Amino acid sequence: MSSGKILVIGALGQIGAELVLRLRELFGEDNVVASDVKSPEGTLLEGGLFEKLDVMDPAGLAAIVQKHNIETVYHLAALLSATAERNPKFGWQLNMDGLFHVLDLAREGVIKKIFWPSSIAVFGPSTPLDNTPQHTIIEPTSVYGISKFAGERWCQYYFDKYGVDVRSLRYPGLIGHKTMPGGGTTDYAVDIYYRALEQGHFGCFLGANTRLPMMYMDDAIRATIEITEAPADRIKVRSAYNLSAMDFTPAEIANEIMKHLPEFSISYQPDYRQALADSWPNSINDKEARSDWGWKHEYDLARMTAIMLSEIRKKMPNETPHS
Repeated sequence: MSSGKILVIGALGQIGAELVLRLRELFGEDNVVASDVKSPEGTLLEGGLFEKLDVMDPAGLAAIVQKHNIETVYHLAALLSATAERNPKFGWQLNMDGLFHVLDLAREGVIKKIFWPSSIAVFGPSTPLDNTPQHTIIEPTSVYGISKFAGERWCQYYFDKYGVDVRSLRYPGLIGHKTMPGGGTTDYAVDIYYRALEQGHFGCFLGANTRLPMMYMDDAIRATIEITEAPADRIKVRSAYNLSAMDFTPAEIANEIMKHLPEFSISYQPDYRQALADSWPNSINDKEARSDWGWKHEYDLARMTAIMLSEIRKKMPNETPHS
């Protein structure tokens, strides 16, 4: 298990908030430092260390690392797919410069290990869409995908050139109930559960048959910690591993929700995010992650849907017409 302290950058995001809580359970509150450009609100990150940090400020980052004797960094700060498309240059700058600032601290020996997330957004329309292999044609068409693919190559470069211990996963769409959607194209599969309970209807910005790889957040958090804690000699891919659990369409998730909420309805109004989704794989082959460091998913669509509806319902007022 990790020695030294852990820094999570982007701790208030969809992944970061849950990752921080799990890391504190495993390693203790005093050994995990949460950081974000925003200040925390509510109870999500109470009871542990927090530092306000703009990852675009390398001096500020270095000062926090030194102050807390940080050895492992989970660098999650990024502008997600749909948000980056509205501000391409800033999306590139944030996603790339932040990564460089962390990589350079590791190259200098200040930190020992980095986790940085990639995404299925690295794939493009020329990639084989079904059972997409680890090594394949990669021609991303989105700002987010371009920056993630460039980041993958820089991670490999820093490992080859400087021996930086960096690990990465190509996340599929991630679905959790503890934070609200954060601007990703796959976030429809989070919002749909809220709308189902609150309104009984969901207007989807993707077409009914748009199949995408997805994962329940608990699996994603576990994969993130497992790859970061795995012995270095078991990490054979230093760019980013394919990662998979399930794949489904908006129509399929709606049908699963209807098993719990028979009156639920869905309509489809595809927008600019449809083109992003169409450029990504339908399903992912992650045999390297499973063989190299023992990845196994635990949640499928039916199990995830039951949990999501149950947990979101707990957060809602008692009198809800569709609950």
